[in-house]
Amino acid sequence: MIRCRLAFLLAEKKLKIADVSRDTGLNRSTLTAMYYETTQRIDLESVNALCRYFGCKVDDLFVYVPDGDGKTD
Repeated sequence: MIRCRLAFLLAEKKLKIADVSRDTGLNRSTLTAMYYETTQRIDLESVNALCRYFGCKVDDLFVYVPDGDGKTD
């Protein structure tokens, strides 16, 4: 499963979703879904905006965690 680390990045920088939304122009509901890891899809432009904002790489924003069922896909 792919896990989003937006909540971690926000906590690390002491930011709120509203701050990121205002500064990046990303929709608050998109960021909220990422924060709570309820999103099913994410636009690459959003990923790009977040990586630019946080000064991070994609693998700092997302991490792969095996499901534990023995499958890799």
